[in-house]
Amino acid sequence: MSRPAPTASSEPAAFMRSILQRIATGPELSKDISREEAHAGMRLVLDGEVDPVQAGIFLIALRMKRETDDENLGMLDALREAARIVTAPVDEVIDIADPYDGYNRTLPATPFLPAVLAACGVAAVSHGVERMGPKYGVTHRQILAAAGLPVDLSVEEAAARLGEPGIGWAYVDQKAFCPKLHNLATLRTLIVKRPAITTAEVAIGPIRGRSKTHLVTGYVHKPYPRIYALLARAAGFDSALIVRGVEGGVVPSLRQTGKVFYYHDRGAEESREFDPADLGIRQPVRAAPIPGAGPKEEGEGEEAAAVFDSTAAAKAAAEAGLDALAGKPGPTRDALVYAGALCLWHLKRYDVLPAAADAVRQALDSGQALARVRR
Repeated sequence: MSRPAPTASSEPAAFMRSILQRIATGPELSKDISREEAHAGMRLVLDGEVDPVQAGIFLIALRMKRETDDENLGMLDALREAARIVTAPVDEVIDIADPYDGYNRTLPATPFLPAVLAACGVAAVSHGVERMGPKYGVTHRQILAAAGLPVDLSVEEAAARLGEPGIGWAYVDQKAFCPKLHNLATLRTLIVKRPAITTAEVAIGPIRGRSKTHLVTGYVHKPYPRIYALLARAAGFDSALIVRGVEGGVVPSLRQTGKVFYYHDRGAEESREFDPADLGIRQPVRAAPIPGAGPKEEGEGEEAAAVFDSTAAAKAAAEAGLDALAGKPGPTRDALVYAGALCLWHLKRYDVLPAAADAVRQALDSGQALARVRR
C-alpha cells in the first residue's frame, strides 16, 4: 500500500523536500512546480515551518532555474496572503514601487514623488525597507527619515494620510505591512544573490483605492516588464506603468530616450518611448550623482555595503529632494518632473507628456508639493 504524498499542512519538511528534489537539480534536470506548490512552499518559509537551509534553497533554486509564471504567481499569492492590505479613504491610489535594495550609484528623487503627485491631485504611497541586499543601497526609508519624515506608520495610519487634506501621500514600511516577509531579511542577506521573492514583493500593494489602484515600478532587464504586468494584474492593480529606469527605479535616464510598458483596465501591455528633451529636460547626467562618489565596479552583498555609505547618501538625497521641492533646479528636480509627468500621463490626466510636465512644475514652483511634505 503506497504512502500518501506529504502535504504542507501535515508534513512541512517532507513537502518542502519534495519541492527541492524537483527545483534544485541543476540547469538541465530541474523541474517546475505548480502555482499551488509555490504558494504552499512560500507560506512554509514565511511561517518559519521549515529549516532555514531548506528555505534558502527554495528561494534561490527557483531563481537559479528561472521562475515560471505560475511560480511567481504562487509566491505573490503567499506574500499577499501574509500581508496587511488596507483601503484608503480615496477613490484612486498610485503605488510607487522602487527597488527595495535601493540605489548605490545615484541619488534617487522618488522618495519625494508621492508628495509631488499628491500636490497634483493624485493620492500616492511608496514602500520599502531600511536596508536590503544585494545592493544595500540608499532606500526610501533612509532618505525620508533623514528628511525628518514619518517612516514608522502603521498601514492604517499611512492609508489615513492619503485621505487627509493637505497631505495625500505616505510611506509604509514592509515591517508594518508584511512582518513575516520582513523577518526574512537575515536569510536574504545570507543568500547574497536576489532571491525569487524580489520580483513578487513589489506587487503586494499594501494600500488600495476605493475604486482603482495603479502600480508604478521599474526594471532593467528585458524579460521583466511582462512579468511585472502579469503580477500586477494578479494582485488586482487596475493599471501598471513599468519604467526602464535608472538602477531599476521608476525614473528614466535624464539624458537619453526612455521606455515604458503599461496597461490599463488589466488589459494587455503596450510600450512607448519618450525623449526627455520633449519635456524641457536637458541634463548631462542620467540622474543626480552621489556627491564625492567616483565610478566603481558592480558589487554585491556585504562587499558592496563596505564601500558604500548609505547614511551619507541618504542625507545628500534628502537635501537634494527638499531643495528640488523648494524650486532649486537640477537633476533631482528634473527627475521629479519626468517621473511625475509619466504618472499623470499614464493616469490619463493629460494627453501629452509636456502638458503633464508643466503641471508638475507648477506644483513645485507654487510650493504645493513642499507644503505636502512640511505638513
